[in-house]
Amino acid sequence: MPEYFGQTPTGLAVIIFAAFVGGIVRGFSGFGTALIFLPIASPYLGPFGAIIALTVMDLFGPIPNLRRAWTVVDKADLMRLLVGCALLLPVGLWLLTRTDPEVFRYIVSLISLSMLAVLVFGLRYRGAVSRGMVAAIGGAAGLLGGVAGIPGPAVILFYMSRPLPVEIIRATILLFLFAFDLLILGYLGGMGRLSIASIGLGLALAVPNIAGNWLGGWMFRPEYENLYRAAAYLVIATAALSGLLLWG
Repeated sequence: MPEYFGQTPTGLAVIIFAAFVGGIVRGFSGFGTALIFLPIASPYLGPFGAIIALTVMDLFGPIPNLRRAWTVVDKADLMRLLVGCALLLPVGLWLLTRTDPEVFRYIVSLISLSMLAVLVFGLRYRGAVSRGMVAAIGGAAGLLGGVAGIPGPAVILFYMSRPLPVEIIRATILLFLFAFDLLILGYLGGMGRLSIASIGLGLALAVPNIAGNWLGGWMFRPEYENLYRAAAYLVIATAALSGLLLWG
């Protein structure tokens, strides 16, 4: 049977489907690509292969919004997040090199389900926020991003709980995740984990992922926001449970 990017046609179809559905969910809910893609793709690509493909394909979506985000973001807070992330990201990647692929899949699925529970029940941090706490959140995101490929939950949940304008929250999350993608690619390159095949697959997956983002954005209607978020939660839960192998 012929292989494409080291995958059978069936495996490649599943990976493309995961990229497309992840894009749709992000298009109408604003989050969810990694939470959907990693549990589905990691059985086929392995931990590092799935993270590389996700990172490369996810680089392109935010580019049109970077300039606007940079004009409104709190640059000092963003730098604190990134410093914390840069310090602990290599620790997470080191842990990943010592993690069995099956264990990785369970970690990703459990983190996905945990974030889903927090979102569904509306849990928020209500205490005071110090500069050190912002850096610590960045460190937690770097650690999670290295060991499980999911840096978003710590930063997203933290900033969603802060009394800041929505535009600043969105700009901070967008710029942090974009910078994280660049950081992790740099670290993975230094570890010798990048390959032409893995980067090529990520570039190829950018097409269905961007198409999914466009479709999700086109489908979204503000008056049905709760319905779309419920659908996003359902898709994330299904992907996470599939990663836990509950179906077979």
